[in-house]
Amino acid sequence: MRWLRYLGYALGGILLAGCVAFLVAAWIYRDIPAGVLEAKYTTPASRFLNVDGVRIHYRDEGSGPPLVLIHANFASLLSWDDAVESLKNTHRVLRFDMTGHGLTGPDPSGDYSLERTVELTGRFVDALQLEHFSIGGTSLGGTVAMHYTAAHPERVDRLILLSPGSLEGRSMQRAGRAVPKAADILKYIAPRALAEFMLTSRFGDPSRVTDKLIDQWYEMWMREGQRAAILARLRSYSSADIVKVTAAIRVPTLILWGEENPQAPVEQAAELRQMLGSAPGVTIITYPGVGHMAAEEAGPAIAKDIQTWLAAPTVRQKESVPP
Repeated sequence: MRWLRYLGYALGGILLAGCVAFLVAAWIYRDIPAGVLEAKYTTPASRFLNVDGVRIHYRDEGSGPPLVLIHANFASLLSWDDAVESLKNTHRVLRFDMTGHGLTGPDPSGDYSLERTVELTGRFVDALQLEHFSIGGTSLGGTVAMHYTAAHPERVDRLILLSPGSLEGRSMQRAGRAVPKAADILKYIAPRALAEFMLTSRFGDPSRVTDKLIDQWYEMWMREGQRAAILARLRSYSSADIVKVTAAIRVPTLILWGEENPQAPVEQAAELRQMLGSAPGVTIITYPGVGHMAAEEAGPAIAKDIQTWLAAPTVRQKESVPP
């Protein structure tokens, strides 16, 4: 039975090597302290606000009518950098990091549902004492903006949606729960190449993905607890009854969409306009060669279109003018 002994030695050696490899990889991909990230990514416009036990990081820039911007899943408020450079010249732009993203960190409650995210958005604007404002979001941020607008039409002046995640979310209600348990390895080992892949696969032109952008995504992921929070959000994701939500939206709405969007095809823009039948005026603008990450990929063009649209009279304003 000597062969059994040798087999035991071999299996033990393989197991030991695997454990050592895992520990080495976990050390290589170890967390980046929050203080290090804050020192690198905060600016004079950065603020921190405690909202329902969550220390929310946000930036407050410019002056004029307030405009709240919400980023996508996996990303951070940095997604809006290029657009805000122009938007802050005409508006007070407020953008924040959602829980488990950027410099905000995990939610102590452990709740990353859409309902909780919308609730925190409401508490955030309440804490800033914003009575009336326009709100916009990209991907998941667009979903959050739609749900907030539907629930608080008296607060929102205008709604801006960049490839919102709600339409594909109808199937993601099931897909979110199907995130495999094996994905939990990302809590411990998350290579930079994963951030690069996620960005290049979502850009219309992968050559536009810069090392700076990859580093931003990757470093934000490496904050303690962030990867676990992202997985929890994916597993709890549901766009709820999007037909009911869109029917409740009664503010002018701007839909922006990349024509090379692999995650949410541009045809969904027209479908969304039909669903927003109660909104007093819906405008669609599409961008050739741009993918799902439109804010990062075409920030200056998007900012120009947003400014032009916000400066134009609303349908409600036109209707109030005597003939």
